[in-house]
Amino acid sequence: MSVGGTYEVTTKTPMGDQSGTFTVVPGDNGKTFAGKFTGPMGSIDIEDGVIDGNDLTFKVTMTAPMPMTIDGKATVDGEAINGEMTTPFGAMAMTGKRMG
Repeated sequence: MSVGGTYEVTTKTPMGDQSGTFTVVPGDNGKTFAGKFTGPMGSIDIEDGVIDGNDLTFKVTMTAPMPMTIDGKATVDGEAINGEMTTPFGAMAMTGKRMG
């Protein structure tokens, strides 16, 4: 099964649980992906998305509430996605499921 799709995710942050969507759009080579996180504070584009089997690594650059680059990793297991976002303040767990 492809890792591509849109996932409803919840990330545990210092500001409380943040819910939104995480979209994964695999590239033609099947080894890279584009996409975005969309949540209460808007959308953030995925940067440097890499696919390795069911594992995803990526970066996002936030501008609000403060500028920072976040390193992400996640694993897709069937319809579920689980991962971690690493910030200057530590790691934050991310969980979710594929929509539709």
